[in-house]
Amino acid sequence: MRPPPHILVVNGTKVRRPVFVLGAPHSGVTLLARALKRSPGFHMTMGRPGVASVVRTFARRPSIMRSKGGGSVRVLRDALADAWQLVPGACGECPAACREAGAVTGGGPCASPGAVSRFGDAEPDLLYSAPVLIQAFPDARLIQLIRDGRDATADMLADRASMEWAKPGMISDETEFPSPFLGVNSGAHLPKWAGMDPAGKCALRWRSAVRLSAALRKEMPRDQLLTVRYEDLAASPEQTVAAVSDFLETRVSTVALYGAPPPRVGAWRTRLKPDEVTLIEKIAREELTRLGYIATPKGSLRH
Repeated sequence: MRPPPHILVVNGTKVRRPVFVLGAPHSGVTLLARALKRSPGFHMTMGRPGVASVVRTFARRPSIMRSKGGGSVRVLRDALADAWQLVPGACGECPAACREAGAVTGGGPCASPGAVSRFGDAEPDLLYSAPVLIQAFPDARLIQLIRDGRDATADMLADRASMEWAKPGMISDETEFPSPFLGVNSGAHLPKWAGMDPAGKCALRWRSAVRLSAALRKEMPRDQLLTVRYEDLAASPEQTVAAVSDFLETRVSTVALYGAPPPRVGAWRTRLKPDEVTLIEKIAREELTRLGYIATPKGSLRH
């Protein structure tokens, strides 16, 4: 007999069908989360310290997620429950991007407890915790963002905070392999990784994230996972958000998407050096081709 589902109550509201936005770094997760955060009835968090600490631990040590007893499920669920608490000063722990997305100028909270009916999170590294996330919230709705790896890499390279993970000193004895977080399959490959150009490290991480997204797409029912291309979100925000609204069965606002202009599609052509482009396409050619970002060579079959 299956145990009864865990009922999580936050701010006096039962957490039902929470929404989680996943993707590789700089794939548009923050942009879509911004729209959700400003939609009626939503309380969307991004980068809360407690959640970030848990998911980054899981990302670096995936074996923790496979431990028996459900400990990892409880830890992640508790971290999210704490992040979703709407109390005075709650927004003081949120990063600037989350406060800006919610138009918060003080300590918050960014929403009224009585008005919230849907909860969600868009922690940048949440993708690596997807197996635990699904166990913690079996009725969750997942939205995964896919973006051209060359554009994502260009934005990663320009984001100093985003590149902290790429420093060799960030690798510890507790780092496990294969490491989806780094995109490295074996500890024996670390010396080569450490000496690799930053663009190559970003390409490895993007490639790994895309592979995780593809595996998730195969495992999840269609009514629980929606894949959104960043390029569609940037070019046709109203049409893309309408699809998101249909998927979530609730109205999602497009107003937040018309603030600061999103990073331009195809900007990698002027932002990346030729040798960086060559390296990225060498590392991630299979994924870039499969997703249609690189044309399939004539005479070959596309899978």
